[in-house]
Amino acid sequence: MGHALHPKEPKNAVRKWDGKTPYGVHPVWCAMTVLTEELLPESCRIRLSQALLFHDFREDTDDEVPDSVEDGVSALVDEMTFRSSDDEMENLWSRSDETKLGKLYDKTFNFLDNSWMSDERKAKHAAHLRRLCDVVQRLYGTLNIVLIARGVLHKLDVA
Repeated sequence: MGHALHPKEPKNAVRKWDGKTPYGVHPVWCAMTVLTEELLPESCRIRLSQALLFHDFREDTDDEVPDSVEDGVSALVDEMTFRSSDDEMENLWSRSDETKLGKLYDKTFNFLDNSWMSDERKAKHAAHLRRLCDVVQRLYGTLNIVLIARGVLHKLDVA
């Protein structure tokens, strides 16, 4: 609800590709998708799904992560927060493996609605997504999100 009720800017309430789709579909998709990963321990799926629900709060809203969220989840939200996409592309690799995993869900969804990106930005984000796939697959195995991300990259002829 933070994006709908407390966006820092009106544009943060909707997705960029059409300016109409509620932003909330993004964190919900990420959270629900991680819950389907049979290869991940249940505790990881639950913690990461909760963090993914709030992962853009600090960047895009004036809302706060609820106090009822466990400290470990709130810390993961902090670790998933970056100043910009360039900051993320440079500094993600020094963060925890769980943060890298969470960012793969985030970046995969973002690439699903990339029509607003310039060709240069799309290529830059595709390279980042490809690297994330490689790292996550090495760390966690061939998860559904790895297959989805590689499929999206292949479909867009940027694999």
